[in-house]
Amino acid sequence: MSKRNNLFIFILTLGVFGILNTEMGVIGILPQIAEQFNVSVSQAGLLVSLFALAVAISGPILPLVFSRFNRRGVMLLVLGVFVISNIFSIFATNFTFAIIARVIPAFLHPVYISIALTAAASSVSEKEIPKAVSKVIMGVSAGIVLGVPITTFIASIASIDAAMTFFAIVNAVAFIGVLLFVPSMPVRERLSYGSQLRVLKKAITWQSIVAVIFVNAATAGVYSYFAEYLATITHISGKGLSLMLVIFGAASLFGNVLGGRLLSENAIKSVMIYPFVFGVVYIFLFFMGQFTVPMFIIVVIWGVLYAIASNISQYWITSAAPEAPEFANGLFLTSGNLGVTIGTTVGGLFISGMGVRYIVVGGLLFLILSLAFILLRIYMYTPKKQISH
Repeated sequence: MSKRNNLFIFILTLGVFGILNTEMGVIGILPQIAEQFNVSVSQAGLLVSLFALAVAISGPILPLVFSRFNRRGVMLLVLGVFVISNIFSIFATNFTFAIIARVIPAFLHPVYISIALTAAASSVSEKEIPKAVSKVIMGVSAGIVLGVPITTFIASIASIDAAMTFFAIVNAVAFIGVLLFVPSMPVRERLSYGSQLRVLKKAITWQSIVAVIFVNAATAGVYSYFAEYLATITHISGKGLSLMLVIFGAASLFGNVLGGRLLSENAIKSVMIYPFVFGVVYIFLFFMGQFTVPMFIIVVIWGVLYAIASNISQYWITSAAPEAPEFANGLFLTSGNLGVTIGTTVGGLFISGMGVRYIVVGGLLFLILSLAFILLRIYMYTPKKQISH
């Protein structure tokens, strides 16, 4: 990969980081936001949940709508809206205004991500696509993993407004990077909306969507209660918990790179083996979670596998609908968000019904369901020689 291409992909990734940082960064400062606007913490949580809902709604729609326009222009539009909305958030005088400033750009979130993934894939050879895509997906992981502690730190030493300013600055830097270094990217073969929507008539598309929903439910259903599990079962809290979160985050960044390499080597086999490997980790988590040293090792492997789920999910849906890349990436984002919602909900039911330890059982059940749909697609659509390759 040339230096010029590396710069191109880095700028795409920076934009993804800025957008995910805006989405997830507020998680760490919800109590301060609640205090500033005189609302409850659960009400402040609407800044996260309504953002995610907007992403899920627009995921399959807006990437399709914008798929006919120059990709560089659309990326500048999305980043520009994020910069402006973040500036409005800094000066928000009431909670309703703060929500509006969050939700409007959220609808454009899938547009930038899907274009970044498509642009990265189209900039390299077919064999290098998973590696290029994994670098862009790393922006997602970095936004989730680094966004929360960075924002929390800025708010603790300065103010909430300073944290919101950080969101605006990151998106502004990405905007300038696209403006200066990303060439015009007109869509040479304009696909009609109908031709893109036709991928929904294919059984392989729906098999892939369902598999991705279950994969994400399996990962998020347990990770969403990561802190609760460590505090209740492993009896780790405070600085120890923060350290575990950092370790998990570092492992997940490595997982993005590893995921890209595994998919480049043998995509079908990697996807097929994934639920088995994660299942083993969950079994160890269930039986060894109360011990600190084994838990440390489990967290490292868990972080790596958690990140690989994004690579696998993106590949599994886009490979099912290669004729409509932007639309397929939108479906990937929506499927992932649905999986997170379902997994988190079911994980909560396991906690309330059986106890924190048993969220792992929910994760295992979702892994089994994902494996069933993965194997169904492989059996129906993959030549045997491709699996053994």
